[in-house]
Amino acid sequence: MPSTSVKMPWKARNLSGKSANRSGRGTEMSMTTTRKPAPSSAIQTADITGELAARCAALCYTDLPEDVRLRVRQCLLDWIGVTLAGACEPLVHMLAEEAREQGGHAQATVVGHAMTTSSRQAALINGSASHALDYDDVNMACTGHPSVVLIPALLALAESRGASGRDFMTAFAAGYETMCQLGLVCGDAHYSNGFHTTATLGTLGAAAACARLLQLDADDTATALGIASTMAAGLKSMFGTMCKPLHAGRASADGLQAAQLAARGFTSRADAIECPQGLIATHGGTASLGAAVATPNGGWHLRHNLFKFHAACYGTHAAIEAASHLRLQHALRVDGVCRVTVRASSACEGVCNIAEPRTGLEAKFSLRHTVAMALAGVDTAGLNAFSDEAVSAPEVVALRDRVQVLLAPQCPDLTLSEVVIETQSGTVLRQRYDSGRPASDLLEQQQRLEEKFRLLVKSVLIPDECDELIDLVARLDELTDLSPLAGMLARQACADRH
Repeated sequence: MPSTSVKMPWKARNLSGKSANRSGRGTEMSMTTTRKPAPSSAIQTADITGELAARCAALCYTDLPEDVRLRVRQCLLDWIGVTLAGACEPLVHMLAEEAREQGGHAQATVVGHAMTTSSRQAALINGSASHALDYDDVNMACTGHPSVVLIPALLALAESRGASGRDFMTAFAAGYETMCQLGLVCGDAHYSNGFHTTATLGTLGAAAACARLLQLDADDTATALGIASTMAAGLKSMFGTMCKPLHAGRASADGLQAAQLAARGFTSRADAIECPQGLIATHGGTASLGAAVATPNGGWHLRHNLFKFHAACYGTHAAIEAASHLRLQHALRVDGVCRVTVRASSACEGVCNIAEPRTGLEAKFSLRHTVAMALAGVDTAGLNAFSDEAVSAPEVVALRDRVQVLLAPQCPDLTLSEVVIETQSGTVLRQRYDSGRPASDLLEQQQRLEEKFRLLVKSVLIPDECDELIDLVARLDELTDLSPLAGMLARQACADRH
């Protein structure tokens, strides 16, 4: 089959051997869709770090198609909603108290707490707050949550540096694409070995984003990625505890620091991702340069961003949708359900298969519990549905006892599930669902995101303020600096405990 030449969304590496300049401009090239990944033995010689760094440094605002710009704005709006709502969580109060005790220059806003702190502390707190409810967006290329590591670091840096909305959008896209390309580089082994990719690859994604906002050249960006590589950590075994959202905050703060240190001349290996005992060798994967430069379907990973409309781990969403569909289609009553079987990917083990959750946080990572909630008609989009009190609701617990989960090794995709219900009358009902398909209608998605946003911030903002913030994000491209946005996010969302 003949190869087809396609335009790369990223700028290619400058083949003259010189770094991209500080303006971020580079030269375009094309690649073929039939390019095959190099064999795994090429890990030690392929210049993966340099390739990713060069593409990041070369990306310009004008490279972003209009639909990609809209997706960036949607990511920001969704992030603001989940962060304002998450700002009241106990773990965020603890982190804010820690920041107050440590002190520091007032460089950046802590969302929802009417306080400013150092850029790094702000990224840590805001990143943790935005992931506290596990209601933030995902991308399956990296099996992680890009926005909660990228936006906190970029907002903190942009606020202290006076960057424009277009600067922010370009840097966000650079970090997002880098993080997802790294997901392809590391492969499934990284995640299956127990690493939380939001924490690990997110650190490098945040470093790439901040390097672009600082207008670092390709060499300095590679250094930032190297510094971030040696900081990358986070365990999936922490799911269901405060450490999971802390992973996002730490990744954001560490990525920010990595870029800032690189800008000061701090040194690191220029091949930290692919070198012996580097990121890939220690964290798992059979990477190649081919994976690092592969063009995603549609040209941009941002076109495959998935937003959450259930306040739980994304691995539960397909089963929730399937169960909800059966309940509504067949007018099922709880007392009419005899037995429920959830067939899902074996990748759900260690991610969202807590059998008997004891807290609201654990319930977000329980296929059994979330399916029982859906069959009981509980609104899984509402935050109160995942309170500690709601987890012990007798009707839901009794229904959960009738749910069994069967994990299939041959199904590696977290976004695929089938729900089978045996009714008291002997009828067997089946429904499959794939939650991994991105929205095709962006205007409809915008409406859903605005509805979700209003639901999340209704206790913080009055309707007029909601409209103002939605409009401000819609005009992000026009903002010469982000101080208007920071001003709105600085208001008190909940009572601090100090």
